[in-house]
Amino acid sequence: MDSSASPSQTASLHDALVRYAQRWPEEAHLAREFAAFLDEASTVFERIHLAGHFTASSWLVDRGGTRVLLTHHRKLERWLQLGGHADGDRDLARVALREAEEESGLTGLRVEPEIFDLDRHWIPERGDVPGHWHWDVRYVVHAEGGEAYVVSEESHDLAWRGIEEIANDPTSDESMRRMAGKWKTRS
Repeated sequence: MDSSASPSQTASLHDALVRYAQRWPEEAHLAREFAAFLDEASTVFERIHLAGHFTASSWLVDRGGTRVLLTHHRKLERWLQLGGHADGDRDLARVALREAEEESGLTGLRVEPEIFDLDRHWIPERGDVPGHWHWDVRYVVHAEGGEAYVVSEESHDLAWRGIEEIANDPTSDESMRRMAGKWKTRS
């Protein structure tokens, strides 16, 4: 992917972060931190930016909008949303859609263009990769075709899980409960 940012791509993500802050005023400080990180260096969409980099994730909902597809992440050993590295692609909605398709084997997916959630989380050192931050921009992706997934090499397993169940499960990852709560406010 081309890692040079066009002014329109950077402005577009900045604008999306402003709209996110307006929708979720209690998270406006986080949106400002993401905007500042966006301006930090030309390499923030690439893994070579060792302090941290942008990633994109999918809140992949079923046709009925009551379940979300989760991965039992092979490296992190937790049930999480699908997602991955931008690897130079500055269109994070496209990254979220691509990752959902690659990690689930599902086709006929549709991504909503607006940011659904933001999460900055620490990734521990692994092998020769030092610990670093993932600046994760999350999008709603809809499964509009079949729901029979294929487990990829990045996962131990995949599972459709009830959004209500995630929201009420104190053992679920905090960001998963937050997204479940946001989803419930939309329904």
